[in-house]
Amino acid sequence: MDSDHLFNQIITKRSFLCVGLDTEFEKLPESIRSSKQPQLAFNREIVEATHLEVIAYKINTAFYEARGAEGWGEMEQTVEYIRSVDPDIMVIADAKRGDIGNTSEMYARAFFDRMNVDAVTVSPYMGYDTVSAFLKRDGKWVIILAVTSNKSAEDFQFLKVVEDEQFLYEKILLNSRQWGTVDNIIYVAGATRPEQIIQIRKHIPDHFLLVPGIGVQGGSLEEVAKYGLNTRCGLIINTSRAVIFADNSPDFARIAHNRAFELQTQMESILKDHRLI
Repeated sequence: MDSDHLFNQIITKRSFLCVGLDTEFEKLPESIRSSKQPQLAFNREIVEATHLEVIAYKINTAFYEARGAEGWGEMEQTVEYIRSVDPDIMVIADAKRGDIGNTSEMYARAFFDRMNVDAVTVSPYMGYDTVSAFLKRDGKWVIILAVTSNKSAEDFQFLKVVEDEQFLYEKILLNSRQWGTVDNIIYVAGATRPEQIIQIRKHIPDHFLLVPGIGVQGGSLEEVAKYGLNTRCGLIINTSRAVIFADNSPDFARIAHNRAFELQTQMESILKDHRLI
């Protein structure tokens, strides 16, 4: 999968929506929690209900790893199920790995070779060595944490680098954009700081941005689109809880579809306004 493929999916589905499968066991509907494979059962219903509206699913690995071998197995089966429903949908492992050497290579093998996801989120704190193993796979993506949506992102990401008065996140963008291309590097840019997307776009005008923070965290789809859209859309908007946990009744999948459809409809309007479709 490259950027052409991703853009074609956006045009075809008239959407740049990513649904986060942050499938927290304790929040599952009672009708699902007693299932033999509860996270998988829940995910199957969410995917079946929303796949026509989305271009990507982002699997937050922590919610599966917390359940040990059972959770990891259900995560792998979730990827397989998404592939069976629509092999063109991007599957992201939101794992936030960030190690070096053989350890980084083992993470790349786990997610790319074994689980067969399309992209992995990576922390660049230790530099190029943290992402190099992930960049060796053709058709795969590294999603580098640049500007995150949490409040304490200011602790480090917005520190000024004395030599040129740039923020640390800007140095990350400037250095890391040389490591790969628009076909294998995506950047995280939180929706709760839409004004920063202007600055981000100055450094990486052509890369795709994975944007969390829409919905429960208070980010505005319209503001992110205003500052972040480029000539090939360039945005993957993630929403998790606002879709998958919009309802806790046995009717949860239908409500999730309605929320995803509402977002897709808004995105279609945005794409039309910017003459991308």
